[in-house]
Amino acid sequence: MPVEAQRTSVSRDDLAAALRAANVTFDDTPLTRALYSSDASLYRVVPSAVVTARHADEVIAAHEVARELRIPVTMRGAGTSIAGNAVGHGIVVDTRRFNRILDIDPAARTARVEPGVVHADLQRAAAPHGLRFGPDPSSHSRCTIGGMIGNNACGSRALGYGRTVDNVESLRVLYGNGELALEAGGRPGGHTAARLAAVGDANLAHLRTEFGRFGRQVSGYGLEHLLPERRRVERFLTGSEGSLATVLEATVRLVDDRVERRMLVLGYPTMADAADAVPALLAAVPGRLVACEGMDSRIVDLVREQGSAVPDLPRGRGWLFAEVAGEDAGDAVRRLVAVGAALDTRLIDDPREAAALWRIREDGAGLAGRSLPTPAYGGWEDAAVPPEHLGAWLRDFEGLLREHGLQGVPYGHFGDGCVHCRIDFPFRPGDPASAGVFRDFMTACATRLRAYRGTLSGEHGDGRVRGELLPLMYDETSLALFRQVKTVCDPDGMLNPGIIADPVPLTDDLRPVRPRTPVRTGLRLVHDAGDLGAAVHRCTGVGKCVAPTTTGVMCPSYLATRDERDATRGRARVLQEALDGGLLRGGLKDPAVAGALDLCLACKGCSSDCPSGVDMATYKSEVLHQRHDVAGLRRPRSHLFLGRLPQWARLMAPLARPADLLLRVGPLAALAKWAAGIDRRRSVPRFASPTLRRAADTGVVGDTPPDVWIWADSFTDHFFPASGLAAIRFLESHGLTVRVIREDACCALTWITTGQLDRARDIVGRTVRTLAPYLRGGVPVMALEPSCLASLRGDAAELCDGEETGLVASGMLSFAELVERLELPLPDLTGVEVVAQPHCHHSAVIGWDTDRRLLERAGASVTQVPGCCGLAGNFGVEKGHYEVSVAVAETHLLPAVRAHADAVVLADGMSCRVQLDDLAQVPTRHLAELFASRVRGR
Repeated sequence: MPVEAQRTSVSRDDLAAALRAANVTFDDTPLTRALYSSDASLYRVVPSAVVTARHADEVIAAHEVARELRIPVTMRGAGTSIAGNAVGHGIVVDTRRFNRILDIDPAARTARVEPGVVHADLQRAAAPHGLRFGPDPSSHSRCTIGGMIGNNACGSRALGYGRTVDNVESLRVLYGNGELALEAGGRPGGHTAARLAAVGDANLAHLRTEFGRFGRQVSGYGLEHLLPERRRVERFLTGSEGSLATVLEATVRLVDDRVERRMLVLGYPTMADAADAVPALLAAVPGRLVACEGMDSRIVDLVREQGSAVPDLPRGRGWLFAEVAGEDAGDAVRRLVAVGAALDTRLIDDPREAAALWRIREDGAGLAGRSLPTPAYGGWEDAAVPPEHLGAWLRDFEGLLREHGLQGVPYGHFGDGCVHCRIDFPFRPGDPASAGVFRDFMTACATRLRAYRGTLSGEHGDGRVRGELLPLMYDETSLALFRQVKTVCDPDGMLNPGIIADPVPLTDDLRPVRPRTPVRTGLRLVHDAGDLGAAVHRCTGVGKCVAPTTTGVMCPSYLATRDERDATRGRARVLQEALDGGLLRGGLKDPAVAGALDLCLACKGCSSDCPSGVDMATYKSEVLHQRHDVAGLRRPRSHLFLGRLPQWARLMAPLARPADLLLRVGPLAALAKWAAGIDRRRSVPRFASPTLRRAADTGVVGDTPPDVWIWADSFTDHFFPASGLAAIRFLESHGLTVRVIREDACCALTWITTGQLDRARDIVGRTVRTLAPYLRGGVPVMALEPSCLASLRGDAAELCDGEETGLVASGMLSFAELVERLELPLPDLTGVEVVAQPHCHHSAVIGWDTDRRLLERAGASVTQVPGCCGLAGNFGVEKGHYEVSVAVAETHLLPAVRAHADAVVLADGMSCRVQLDDLAQVPTRHLAELFASRVRGR
């Protein structure tokens, strides 16, 4: 009986004892099992234990335990599998810490790596030699080489550089039968390799006619590599989805990365019209196209709706991104324009514009998932046909969508004939029968695809989602051969069972049809119709948050700990389990929920960086509200002090100076920190005297209106009034009259982040009513603290409905936005080096492009620090978070400050300024202070 069919009869206690005896690092807690119950697919399969492997001996030992106990083993890299190839019962092995780059040989143009090496890390290691690993899937920032080998990953540039299989030179593997072997071209193999060769020799005619027919025929096993003339067992194993052997080490080919690349965008009326043009483009520059990608306008429109800049594109509703390389790339571009039959074309000369377009393409899966009125899913997202049939297939495919009442947004590797698509299957939580349309559509597509001799998978593999459909693509002889090679390599069916040779039904273990517990939310959750379950299920698992490096903000806690539970995806999985009533029986009160959310900095980085639009900061606020205000769990002391800091600051304002003096006394400071839940290594916030509203001219609606109103947010008013005074000096130097709004108006950010939502709603409602009349008066209203401005722009609408809330959200300006809107002259910053740490909320909600633009126009040299400072409001101050807070600061901020010791350090946010003062004793400036410092006579 296949291991999958048994589900796992061994008790978790027996499994834990065996793994412990074998010295294998593992975790079988409900929290960790929840984290690894899903990948980027539709499926949820709960493992019995998760092994975190760091070396080959540990992987081998885990396999020995699995063979002894007859339980399955599923290997996992970054968990970005869309087909369900990286989930399984029994043992799941996370290889991301088994990740050494063992050797790079520039002369041979090869790299020898362990399977957990991240693609982007290999690229960085190869770059100094002018080399790169050719295939580049959209998940390249986090996918592992082992995972790429498992799926035979391709990516945008596989057209020019080949698929993963074309770039594998040797594999050191552990077969399911227990044999350790080094499989390399030209070398005699071991016992298993000899038996595989015999399979090839016995089926020559069939393999030559049915396998390897075109480049993207990825479905099934790559039996063409067992033919005598093509025999490469290591390449046969590539794309077998970990179901035949486990990779312990790989040698891969590298390619020259010093060639000039040119990007041409061609516009067409429809995506099918774009597909029609592909054969002519391929013929015009044979072998020269590095990439030829299809992009639907609906994906681009979504990016624009988010407020992100999109480079100008030629006319059309469907585009091809064509990339050529080489010294004569310009001539190749001209030939493409001549034969492309496009409505319009545009050559992308600016590398930054090209990077922006490729970034949209890379985020395609997540963006396509929310480009329709209802959620869209993977499933039929990877079919491929020979490129000459692409236009006809795409029209057939769109017809099938209409026949089944579905919508989808196609995009993908059009030069290879591979189409990706997210489809709005009508799954309903708690209703397994709602998967019927999914099954019917998948079957209809597989049947229609047969007419084109296409493949169910062009790069993602078959996994659980397409394995059952293989009989519609292959004849019985081919299916029997799949079973035969599976028996040779893995006779007990231990490795990743349930796929290819012994597939489970494609509707088994579907996550979207699991029941969800309804929650009466404190937040409106405006993007998900008030449904917390729908909100947390936005996470599709694409895993951009588990990239080991970032150029954005997401996800600072993962960058610090490299633990799945501390990533946006991990937290979403735990919340899904809590609401779906599976592993976490305590629901949102379960201790695992607290464990997963504890290190969330509420930075909001995911709200802008996650392609699927996950906003974990908002979900955390809601969950804290549910745990403490609804379920009645006791709040930590930090919520009562730091979570209400503006309230305490107002009360302390008349006593600010004596209070500060008292808090500099060691025993009193220690007592205050203990009472407030502040880590002893942190400084106590210093209250300003006087406050901004006492130090500056103030006014109210009805007074003679000034040219500019300044909103005195709680942090600027009570802790950093110098920023406000600097803004006033700068604006007045240009002849403007400026007044500070006299009335108290708080954004309630600290109440929101600690889940005190009922009180926050009252505060925000009062603030909206206070600020709206100023905005209606037509005078610009400016905010100085970015987190407070971001709270009004985003969080306010989650708490309060109505026209005034929208007016305040859209009308308030940052200092940089005000300066640009009023077209004020800029100070001369020629020769000034600036290291800027944008506040996380500034980057995620407001956007920092305006600030950068002003600084560069003023002549400054700007280094923008990615990521988070690590303090993040109350997070880094709270007891228990200090080490992680420092580790986050060390990912980007502190190294940048040390590397630019003479630079002006720009930090508009209070959190960033406090962090730099605490950890580096570095003076910081708000942008207003920097500009004001250059005012003549100041």
